[in-house]
Amino acid sequence: MAQPASRTDLVNYCKRQLGAPVLEINVADEQIDDLVDDALQYFHERHFDGVVQTYLKYKITQDDIDRGRGRGGTNPIGIVTTTGTSTVGVAATFSYEETSNFIQVPPAVIGINKIFRFDTSTISNGMFSLKYQLFLNDIYFFNSMEMLSYAMTKTYLSDIDFLLNTEKQIRFNQRQDRLYLDVDWGNVTKDDYIILDCWRLLDPNDFTRVYNDSFLKRYLTALIKRQWGQNLIKFQGVKLPGGIELNGRQIYDDAERELDKIKEVMSNTYELPPLDMIG
Repeated sequence: MAQPASRTDLVNYCKRQLGAPVLEINVADEQIDDLVDDALQYFHERHFDGVVQTYLKYKITQDDIDRGRGRGGTNPIGIVTTTGTSTVGVAATFSYEETSNFIQVPPAVIGINKIFRFDTSTISNGMFSLKYQLFLNDIYFFNSMEMLSYAMTKTYLSDIDFLLNTEKQIRFNQRQDRLYLDVDWGNVTKDDYIILDCWRLLDPNDFTRVYNDSFLKRYLTALIKRQWGQNLIKFQGVKLPGGIELNGRQIYDDAERELDKIKEVMSNTYELPPLDMIG
C-alpha cells in the first residue's frame, strides 16, 4: 500500500522502508503499537494538520447547574468543594476549597478559545434590540443612510455591548477534560445551550488520510528504526552464520540523527509559530 489508509497499512509501510520483507525487523508488535500511539500524539500536539478548529454545541444539564451553584444550589460562583488540608511543620494547618463550576469536555478537545454568549442582550438580540431597530428604521430604503455612518454606529453599539456584556471567563486544561465557567450560575437554567470555539484532534479513524501524512510516515519509520536498534544493542558483537555481525548501535545512532532532523523540520515547517505577546 503506497498510500496507507489504516493503522496496519502505516505499520507495514514503515517496515518496508526499513527493509522488510527482505530483512527481519526485530521489533515486537506491542512495541510498534506503542510507537504508533507516540507518533500520533506528537503529530496531534505539534503538527498544524493534526488538529481542527471546530464548534461544539453543549446543553447545560441539571447536574452542571447543581455542581456550579454549590451545596444546596445557593452558591452562584461554585466555590464549594473542600479538597483537603495542608500541614506545614507540626502546628499550622490550612484548609482550602476549589471551584466546581465546570462541564466535562471530550478528551479529543485540546484547546478552547472562547464560548459564545448564552445570555440575552438588549443591544444585539431580539426584535426590540437597538441594532434591529436601527436597521428597520434607517435602512429600510436603499440610499436612505450612508454606509459609513451605519458602520460607525454599528461599531459604537458593539463597543457598548462589549462593555456591558463582557466575554465569559473560562479556564481549561486539556489534561483535566474540564471547562471551568466563571459565570453567575444563578442565571443559568437547564437545557440552555453554549457553543464552544475549540481545537479538536483529527481522529485518524474518521479521517484516514492522516495515516498517509508525509511527516507521520517518516517520523514513525524513524521511531521503529530506533526501537529496532535498541533491541539489537544487547546482541552487539554476536556473530551470525556466515560471519554477519549485528550492529544495533549503528542502527540506533542513525535513527537518533534522523529523529533530530525530523523534529527540526517539524519546528520550522509544520508547527505553528508562537504568537507574540505584547505588554
